[in-house]
This record gives sequence, C-alpha cells and structure tokens, in this order.
Amino acid sequence: MVVPNLTAQIADTRGTMETMTSPEITPETVPSAAEPNAAERAARRAEQAAAQGAQQMRISESRAKAEGRAQVRPTAEGWKQAMGEDGRPQLQFTAKARVSQPPVHLADLTLAERADKLKEMGLQGFRAKQLSVHYFQHYTTDPELMSDLPKERRAELAAAMFPKLLTEVKRLATDDGKTIKFLWRLFDGSLIESVLMRYSNRITLCISSQCGCGMNCPFCATGQAGLTRNMSTAEILDQIVQANRVIAEGGLGGQKHPEERVGNIVFMGMGEPLANYKRVMNAVHRMVAEAPEGLGMSARGITVSTVGLVPAMKKLAEENVPVTFALSLHAPDDELRDEMIPVNSRWKVDEALDAAHTYYVKTGRRVSIEYALIKDMNDHGWRADLLARKLNARGRGWVHVNPIPLNPTPGSVWTASEPDVTAEFIDRLESAGVPTTLRDTRGKEIDGACGQLAAAE
Repeated sequence: MVVPNLTAQIADTRGTMETMTSPEITPETVPSAAEPNAAERAARRAEQAAAQGAQQMRISESRAKAEGRAQVRPTAEGWKQAMGEDGRPQLQFTAKARVSQPPVHLADLTLAERADKLKEMGLQGFRAKQLSVHYFQHYTTDPELMSDLPKERRAELAAAMFPKLLTEVKRLATDDGKTIKFLWRLFDGSLIESVLMRYSNRITLCISSQCGCGMNCPFCATGQAGLTRNMSTAEILDQIVQANRVIAEGGLGGQKHPEERVGNIVFMGMGEPLANYKRVMNAVHRMVAEAPEGLGMSARGITVSTVGLVPAMKKLAEENVPVTFALSLHAPDDELRDEMIPVNSRWKVDEALDAAHTYYVKTGRRVSIEYALIKDMNDHGWRADLLARKLNARGRGWVHVNPIPLNPTPGSVWTASEPDVTAEFIDRLESAGVPTTLRDTRGKEIDGACGQLAAAE
C-alpha cells in the first residue's frame, strides 16, 4: 500500500537509546586512523546483510528442492528499490519534502466543529447539520441544490465548507460496468486511485490513504515512486462520497440506484493506512458516525489493512471501533518476508502475528491474513504448513486466511501460482484447521487489482 504524530512511534519502538558516558580521552584512547569510517562501516553492514540473505535463501532453496520445486527470489522489475546503508530496502515514514496540506473541508470536522466554523461566519449553528446532510446523504457540494440555505450565502458557504478535493481524471470500467477504477487528481496535482466493485450482495470500494507509499515492497506498483504525502481525512472520505454519487446516478452497472450506496470499505488502495494513522482513524470515525455527523456505515463493513506496523496495530486494538483488521503477510518466514515486505526487517513475522492476535483478543473480531500466492516464491507446501503452525499456536477461531491469486504475468517473477499448487496450499491450511477462502480479485483488466494501483494518466 508517514503521519507526523505517529512517526516517532514508528521510527523505532524496539527500545530507547542507552545513555553512554565517554571515557576520558588519553593518547592511548584516541581512535587510530586505521579504524573504519562511516562509509566503510556502511559497506561492511551491507556485505553482512547480503551474506545473511544469501544463507537464508539457500535454506529456502533446499526446502523447495525437497518438494521438487524452485525457489524464486523477490526482485523489483523495471524499477530500482531505494536501499539504505545496511543494504536493505529503505523505508519511508515521512514525505521526502515538506508539502502543503489541502484546505479544511467539512468532512475534516466534527459536527460541533462545523457549527463553530459557521458561527464564526455569522451564521446559525444548525446550518452545519443542513450542510452535512447535503454532503453525506445527498452526495452534493453544488450550492444551487441547497435550497434550504440562504440564497445570498449559498456560494460562500459551499466555497468555505466544500473546497475541491478530488477531480476525476479518468474512469475505466470492466466486468460489464460492475467494476470501475477512478483516477483522481488532488488539490496539489497528486494522483490517487480507488476501485468501486458491485457484487451480488454488496458494493465495495477500495480506497487510498496516501499519495504513493513508503513501504518499498518490490511487487507493488504503488510504492515505486515512494511516498509523496499523507491524504487528509476529507480526501479519504471524498472517495466514498463521490462513489456514492456515481452509484446514485447509474454509473455502476448502467442503472440508477438512488437508494444504494457503498456498504463495504477496504483500505487496500494506495498507501499504508496505519502509517497515516491519525487521518485514517478520523476518517473511520466519520464513516461510522450517524448521519449527518458522518456516513452511518457499519464498522464491521470497514477493513483496515497493514503490512505489519506493529505499534500502530496495537494502538488500533485500543480504538474501540470494531473494524475488520487485515494483515498483509505474504510469507510466514522472516527469510522470505524480509525481502518481500521490507518493514519485516523492523517488525518480524511473529511480532506482527502477536499484534494481530491481540487485536482479536481486544475486539473479538476475527483477523484476516492476506496472502498473495506467487509462483515458486511463497506458494510452497512447507510454507503453508509453517503458516498453519504459527496461526494455530496462537489459538483457534481467531483468524481467517485469504490467499490472493496474483495477476498472471508471463516472464515475470511476480506471476500467479499454478492452479494445482494453489489448491494444495489451501488444502494444507484447511487440513490444519485454518479457515481459508481464495479471494475473488476484480479489476485485473484495468490494472485495478491488488498491487496494481500506480496512479498514472
């Protein structure tokens, strides 16, 4: 798939720096010129990391060979991952440069804050409710449609409370119009995408939470350019409001559905949601707030995903909002996951699984494990067995695994597992008592599936 107030928590939660007292410097303790400088130490660390990675991969290769399989290593194709001094992929929790934020929008504010802002403009506080109804229930920001507001002040109110956040650049449809990918331009020119999907029993919207992503995963198109900035609460919410407007107007499937709206939200678009923690959670609170405060959605219909930012996962468990939580795991062993999911070099598989289990204990909500099956990389039988052992070691009934069929890409290391391999992987998990469902992916034909969102015109 990064927040000022979370950066300090994410930067390093594995312990505080010890205070060290330097000994008195004497001629005998003066560092010699032979000691390595910073560049040499960095090169040495990179060599050590490479040697360790090679050793770990040899172990994986031997296990794969025992199954009569190959072991493919993760590698970025067509772009180069940013690397740190230690030779590992670089993580980016803050924007590369100071960026401006979008203007304050009605959706950024609570109902009380909206009333206060209107009072500052010389209007009565109850106008906040009227404006909120127009936005969250009628899906409009057009002052000409707000006949219950003073005519002479409608344009002023709309400009103050509804600054333009998302401008549609492109719309691509597939599945007979039941899947739509939107490309949006934000106020500063940044581009993001969202994907709207109609199923037989629900309408789901996959939304973005950041412009770009700093997690640097080699298989994800979103992260190739790094992180530009966090999206605001209102920018996140406006994706839903605009999707609801499209549905009402008949843009999803060709028929008008004025009473229908998005019922399920998945934070699996562009960005790492928990790296934009404050704004994402503000958006979630607005989603579940009763109208006209918010959208009046069910928390159980909202899925928040992460690649494994453990401190934020623990914080989410304390929010008292029972959203569905999804951990994008993709490998049960640190050897492979270190390369597939660079944040694993900071918080290991077991730490992420422990935090996910804590979420279940605190909320009673079953956790989803997302696992993209990639041919000869992470789809080996022994990895299915290891995943089952690790999940069952933390109890039964707390977790559900969603294997994700990757988009077939001939000639690429990032291609779909063979059907028989997929079936065996699922069978091994189910035989171990782990509930497993092969996930239905939509939008492959329009680069709208998982990992494909790159926001290009």
